[in-house]
Amino acid sequence: MDVDGDSVHDALSKAERAAVAAAVNMILIRCQLQRTEGRMRAAIRVRRKKTLQSIHVDEEGSGAICDAVLRVCYAMGCGAFPRATSRWWMKRQTGGAWEDLRQCDDETEDYFKDKMRTSPRVFREIAETLSPFLQRRVTFYREPLQPDLIVAFALYRWASGETDKISWPMGMQKAVVLRAFADKGFPNCHGCIDCTHIFIDKPANCPGEDYYDRKHRFSVQAQVVVDLNLRVLDVFVGYPGNCHDVRIVHLSSLWARAEAGELFTGPPFMLPFSVRTNGYLLGDNGYPPSKWVVVPYGGVSQHPSEIRFDNKQKTARGAVERAFGRLKGMWRLFLRSHKTNMDTLPQQLVAVCILHNILIDASIPFDDNLLWEVGPDGVRRRVDLGMHRPSRQMCMESSTGDALILRDALAERMGTQ
Repeated sequence: MDVDGDSVHDALSKAERAAVAAAVNMILIRCQLQRTEGRMRAAIRVRRKKTLQSIHVDEEGSGAICDAVLRVCYAMGCGAFPRATSRWWMKRQTGGAWEDLRQCDDETEDYFKDKMRTSPRVFREIAETLSPFLQRRVTFYREPLQPDLIVAFALYRWASGETDKISWPMGMQKAVVLRAFADKGFPNCHGCIDCTHIFIDKPANCPGEDYYDRKHRFSVQAQVVVDLNLRVLDVFVGYPGNCHDVRIVHLSSLWARAEAGELFTGPPFMLPFSVRTNGYLLGDNGYPPSKWVVVPYGGVSQHPSEIRFDNKQKTARGAVERAFGRLKGMWRLFLRSHKTNMDTLPQQLVAVCILHNILIDASIPFDDNLLWEVGPDGVRRRVDLGMHRPSRQMCMESSTGDALILRDALAERMGTQ
C-alpha cells in the first residue's frame, strides 16, 4: 500500500495482489500436507494397535533371552545386509508369507521353524529386544518397515539362502565347558578350533586369485572355536580362501591373547610327567602342535596309546563339524556360493553366530535332514560344509618341546584311567 503525504491509495498494485495470492496458496498447501500427514499417522497408530492385539504372548514361556541378542542389532547396524540391495527399511510388498507367520496355532509354529529356524516365542523376544534400535521414523513419502518385519526378513534370508555376544567362557559357563571336556579325557580344555570356507561369487573389487581356494571355488575363511555344546566361543572371519589355517590363527586376536597369557587364565591342572597346563584347544593336523593347540599324533605306525589318544581327540573335535553343520544348515546363505558385500560379510557371519548361540540356549532342535540334499544327478548326498581337511600333517620343526610333552602327558593320563 503506497502512502504519499496525506493521500492513501487503498487499492493494491498488481504485483502486491500476486504476492498475497502466492502466500495464501502456500498456506493452503501447507495445511493440506499437515492434514494428510496427520491422517497417515493416525492410520499407522491404528494399524500398530491392531498388530499388537493380534500377537499372542505366551507369558509362561517368555523368559528373557541372554543379553547377547543386543549384539545382533550392532551387526545389523554395521551392515548385515548387502548394500547392493535397496535400503532395507523401505517398505516392500510382503506377500502372504508374513501373514501366515502372524497366525498363532500349532501348524504355524512348524511353519515358523521351517522358514526362520526358530519358534514364535524366541522370534518375538528377539524382535522386542531389537525394536528400539531398528525403529525408523515415519516420513511423508512412505511408511517404514516395522522391526519385527526387519528381523523376519533377515532370518528368512539367512535360513533360505536367498540372500549374545560371542565371548570367551567365564565363570559358571567356563566351569561347564571344562567339565564337559574333562569327561572326554581332556582336562582344562577350553574348546575346539577349526576353519570353514564361506563360498562367495567372484569378488568384483578384489584380486580374484586371492579368494580362489584349493577346491577351485571362491571363498572367505572363517576361524571358529566351539565347545562341546556346539556354542561358538570365538569367531574370526574375512581372510581370502587361499590362506592357510596356520596363517589365519597367527593373524587372529585369539593368537595374540593366547600368547599374552590372557586367554587361558587357569587355575592350572597337573598332568603326568609333572606337566602343568592352564588351558588349550583341540585342533586337527592342519595346525602344528603348540602349548595351547593339541593335535593328533597321526602317522601310520602308531603306539596303542597314540591310537587311543587320536580316537578320543577326533571324537571330541567332532563338535566343530557338528557346529558348522548346524550353523550352515540353518542359515543356508553361508552354505552356498552367493553374491555378497565383502565389507559387511564378517558382520553378517557374526550376527548368524550370535543367533546360533541363542537358539542353542533356547533348546531349539536342529533337523539333520537339512544337511542332505539331492544333486542334479538325483543322488542324495551330504552338503559341503567347506571344511578342507589338511592334505598333509604340519611340519613338527616349529613345535616346541613343551607342546609335544603336553600331548604325551594327556595320552599318558588316558592310559591310567
